[in-house]
Amino acid sequence: MVRQLEAVIFDLDGVITDSAHFHYLAWKQLAADIDIEIDEAFNETLKGISRMDSLDLILAKDGRENDFTLEQKEELAAKKNAHYVELLKDLSPADILPGIKPLLDAIRAANLKIALASVSKNAPMVLAALDLTDSFDYLADAAKITHSKPDPEIFLVAAAGLGVEPANAVGIEDAQAGVDAIKSAGMKAVGVGTGLVGTDELVSDTSKLTLAMIQKVFQI
Repeated sequence: MVRQLEAVIFDLDGVITDSAHFHYLAWKQLAADIDIEIDEAFNETLKGISRMDSLDLILAKDGRENDFTLEQKEELAAKKNAHYVELLKDLSPADILPGIKPLLDAIRAANLKIALASVSKNAPMVLAALDLTDSFDYLADAAKITHSKPDPEIFLVAAAGLGVEPANAVGIEDAQAGVDAIKSAGMKAVGVGTGLVGTDELVSDTSKLTLAMIQKVFQI
């Protein structure tokens, strides 16, 4: 079967907008509330990981993973999310990362489909704040995802939601767990940032992302 580029599937944090710092501030406060200290270097290990999995990593950092019941952990995760949502109130279209809006417009003009594969349950709210909701044909519902990245589930769900075969899509990620998920899904992977391995193309920042580059990657 001949492969043909039909869709581009995006991560959210670090690709569409940079709300990673808001996540860090919210996790840092939550961790401090239970006497665990985390820094920005540790926060890097949480990129692309679901909320509950992130909490488990924070607790494991100090050997505290058995100190809380599931119900208590859910309450902690909800507390972190409430703080994060409060921080997001100032988000606006000015916070879209460089090059992303023209890239989305170019993909749309080329009659290609666009999906979001973010493990953030706040993704719809974030897209609305950025005024980008209508730029996406499909949003994978993080609340219905069983396995977090690097498992390919969310990218496979996004492709299915668009009605395309994974082999006919390119995924864009800024986290290693996300890149691994894209490749495991059978898609071409474009990475944003530094130090990512296994990508088909790696760019230093979002301003370097273009439709021509994505089309070239697909042909590799």
